[in-house]
Amino acid sequence: MAAEFRTRSRTTAAVLVMTVLAAGAGAWMVRDGLRTSAPPQPSAWDAVPATASPGTSGSAVAPGGPQVAAMPTAAPVRISIPSIGVDAPVTGEGLGPDRRLNVPPDTDRNLAGWYQDGPTPGSAGNAIMLGHVDTFKGPAVFYGLGAMHKGQQIDVTRNDHSIAVFSVDAIAVYQKDDFPSQKVYGPTTRPELRLITCGGGYTASTGYLGNVVVYAHLTGKK
Repeated sequence: MAAEFRTRSRTTAAVLVMTVLAAGAGAWMVRDGLRTSAPPQPSAWDAVPATASPGTSGSAVAPGGPQVAAMPTAAPVRISIPSIGVDAPVTGEGLGPDRRLNVPPDTDRNLAGWYQDGPTPGSAGNAIMLGHVDTFKGPAVFYGLGAMHKGQQIDVTRNDHSIAVFSVDAIAVYQKDDFPSQKVYGPTTRPELRLITCGGGYTASTGYLGNVVVYAHLTGKK
């Protein structure tokens, strides 16, 4: 799937690029004979933000829990999600020659990617991170995203040795033909984080039918 860009701002470019990411993130993997179970999918309760209307901060979902001031820019090097057993290095990903966002290689099941042309996790804006749900060898780094719940913690270690602490606002699953790009990738004024992987059902002919998205915002610093 190729993308063509005619952009007037970095924000517009990010939304268009990530539309492609939403269609291609994760893996169309685990051959039928090896599949033992489907990845977990978000509950209806966790898909609804903590309050009913969007916050005034510019977030696409309503704020839940405390908020803290943005951190200086610093690239992520590791992500930890204790509730689902994630502890993985992070690699920066940009656009390939075909103008599509690169995803981490599926040869490493424990590797997350960060869209390096967007905000860094903890700084002002909407940071985007992605990871495979599985590979031919089995579950991968973001296999468990759909099992997360509102209020759970995500820690992102940055290359300035600081840790940005995020709290989950909502977890949703979207079909690829109904993916809300502006809601997921649109700009925010407070520091926010999106984690994305594949989900929404699977067929051998098309692979995963949708994407699981975790919405979170900065609630602490270490």
